[in-house]
Amino acid sequence: MSKPGLDQGCEQAPAPLPFAVTLEVRDRCLCLFLQRAARSLARRFDEALRPFGLTNGQFSLLMSLNRPEPARLGNLALLLAMDRTTLTANLKPLERRGLVRSLPDRTDARRRRLRLTPAGRRLLLAALPAWRRTEQACERQVGEADAPRLRGLLSLLT
Repeated sequence: MSKPGLDQGCEQAPAPLPFAVTLEVRDRCLCLFLQRAARSLARRFDEALRPFGLTNGQFSLLMSLNRPEPARLGNLALLLAMDRTTLTANLKPLERRGLVRSLPDRTDARRRRLRLTPAGRRLLLAALPAWRRTEQACERQVGEADAPRLRGLLSLLT
């Protein structure tokens, strides 16, 4: 099956895509704006959390496990907007470091539950001030009054 837009061996070349379209996408594409902002924020938080041996994604994953009862893998995947395969891959280094423990579900042994270990809690406590400083700096950059509005707008897209 051929893919749309690929040259099918036709003699006629496709019409050129006007540069104005490139500028339109550059100036209007919500996805592009979000990707750029997300990459920039990720770099800032990665830098802040590096002394603790964490990336921003690992910090968020560990923080999402800071709860009274162990989390189900599927529920955690939904919360973090990750597919289960990606989540499992991201959990492995945290499990190897002893920060997270995987347990069978008490009601269904085919399902896994995830628990933050005492070492994981200690690491989160140590990293929290760096996360707070970075979060506050980002909120100041956006405007502290606009930060809640931005969170609300972004949550509309999830």
